[in-house]
Amino acid sequence: QTQRSVPSIPVRRPLMKFNVFQLSRKGGRQNNEDRMGYCYTRDAALFVLADGMGGHADGEIAAQLALQTMAAQFQQQARPTIKKPADFLADSLLTAHHRIVRYAGDKGLPDTPRTTLVAVLVQNGHAIWVHCGDSRLYAVRNGRLLLRTRDHSYMEQGEFFAVNTENINRNVLFTCLGSPGRPIFDVSLPMMLRQKDRIMLCSDGLWGNLSDEEILDYLTNVDRPLSEELPEMVEESLRRGGATCDNTTVIALSWDMPSVKDDSEVITDSILDGVFASTIQSASLTPEDDSMMNDDEIERSIAEINAAINRMPGDKKAS
Repeated sequence: QTQRSVPSIPVRRPLMKFNVFQLSRKGGRQNNEDRMGYCYTRDAALFVLADGMGGHADGEIAAQLALQTMAAQFQQQARPTIKKPADFLADSLLTAHHRIVRYAGDKGLPDTPRTTLVAVLVQNGHAIWVHCGDSRLYAVRNGRLLLRTRDHSYMEQGEFFAVNTENINRNVLFTCLGSPGRPIFDVSLPMMLRQKDRIMLCSDGLWGNLSDEEILDYLTNVDRPLSEELPEMVEESLRRGGATCDNTTVIALSWDMPSVKDDSEVITDSILDGVFASTIQSASLTPEDDSMMNDDEIERSIAEINAAINRMPGDKKAS
């Protein structure tokens, strides 16, 4: 009996297409200790925001180390997607924490730099995120708030502690990266994305001056692009915060398929296998040293980012 060969049919991989906008303002602080950025392959994308804690030395370095570590882990493991997304987010966060602690030890610092962190991984039409501290993730769909992360603060989770939270400032955190003990963090379940879903990561400089309802009003207006909504939201937060307003940083993505391409739209069908794109300065991790940049790299990294922030009136940075 003669066998007929069946021609192979090429498998069409899912196309990633999203709009992204990011913005950081120094506010009334002397330095901007917030950091944000994103990186992607053809089939996966990682968005990260870190808020260096001003009560500790070198908060901006802690935030930058956290971003660079997450991006380096993503570059190593996204081939072109992450095999175990939840494990990847947890392990990368802990690697960033250890990297910050080691930096403090090598520098002989009396106190470890500290930062909050929130990151979301998008692949295969799903989003999954991790957060530690009070940098938040908001997800909106069809004009309503799907969810927001719950801060690791005594005010938001005080029922788990034998303390009276009535007299505790809402911004007092019980965990962060760079803390003496192992960070406490939450990893979400995967969420399937739908057309026009929006996800925003932000530092407490934003939500500290705006209610969830007000943030929702800005995010749910799908008739206006993120590049118009986010600057207005940030400016309103800064206005309310006044002269002492904290650093205010947001990075948001819209999972929609616009027919007219604009500067903030990312279409990954043009990316070849093995190619990695990023707005986060690289700091490769090797088996021999997975936790440190040298002094020159750190100083150059911070100087370049601060110069960019000071140079741009709106601090806009979009791909």
